[in-house]
Amino acid sequence: MAQKDIGNKIPIYKLKTTDEVMEFYDDWGDKDKYNKDMIDWDYTGPKETVNTFKKYTENKDILIFDAGCGTGLVGKELKKFGYNNFHGADLSQTLLDSVPKNLYKKLNRIDLNQSIKVDDSFYDAVTCVGTFTYAHVKPNALDEFVRITKNKGLICFTINEGIHQEYGFDKKIDELEKKNKWKKIEFFKSEYIASKDVNAWLGLFEVIK
Repeated sequence: MAQKDIGNKIPIYKLKTTDEVMEFYDDWGDKDKYNKDMIDWDYTGPKETVNTFKKYTENKDILIFDAGCGTGLVGKELKKFGYNNFHGADLSQTLLDSVPKNLYKKLNRIDLNQSIKVDDSFYDAVTCVGTFTYAHVKPNALDEFVRITKNKGLICFTINEGIHQEYGFDKKIDELEKKNKWKKIEFFKSEYIASKDVNAWLGLFEVIK
C-alpha cells in the first residue's frame, strides 16, 4: 500500500536512518511533546493491542517484554488490567527517561534491529507497538522475539500498513508459520492513528518450540 501523504502528517515517517530516528525521538520526547501528540492524535495502538493480548492471558504474573516501549503507553495499558511484571526497551533514552517511575521492572536502551541480549525462552510474552514502521525496526526482529519467548508464549505487535509488504513483514510472518515457529491467533487491521488516516495490522501469535 502506498504511503499516502502521511509523511506530511507524521514527519518521522520521512526519515531514513536509525540515527535520524533517534535524533527525532530525542527532540520529540523533550518536555512531554511526544505524549501530548499521542493524546491529540487519539493514538489507539497501545489500547487496541493490550485489549487483544489480555483475551488470551489470564495469568497476570507473566513476564512481558515491551519492545520499543517509548514513554510507556503499553505499560500503562497493561497495568490497568493487573499486569505488573514487564520489562521495557527502546532506542531513545529521552523517551525512556520519561517513562513513569516504577511502571516497568526494568528498562534498557537497545536497538531492536540488533540481537537482543536476552537468553532463549526468557519471556512469557512480547508486545511491540508502534515500532514496526517507516525507518524503524525491520522484520528480522520477529526472529528475535520468537527466540526470547517461551513455548506457547504470545507475541503481540502492530505493523504500519504502509510497510507491511514494502519491508517484507508479510513474508517474514509467513516464513515463521511455515517453519512452525509460531501460529496465528489473531491478525486484523486496526485503527491505530485514525485521526491521521494511518492504520496498522495487529497480530497475535503463539510461539511453538
